[in-house]
Amino acid sequence: MRVVKTTGEAGADGHLRVDVPVELPAGPIELVMVVGGPSPPIGARYDFSDLAGRLDWRGDAVREQRILRDEW
Repeated sequence: MRVVKTTGEAGADGHLRVDVPVELPAGPIELVMVVGGPSPPIGARYDFSDLAGRLDWRGDAVREQRILRDEW
């Protein structure tokens, strides 16, 4: 097994195009892909604005948060 890292291009038609030369005999091969998007800029912070006001605590919020924290 070999690990090959390369880049590809997603076309408007929804197909990924990757050109990877391999030194393998002709025939079926097993391919595993990990698809990632562009990396966020260094030092960027997560924007929680879409979650604001959506948390619904049952009972005492501070107590529940401590329980969650203590599980770690």
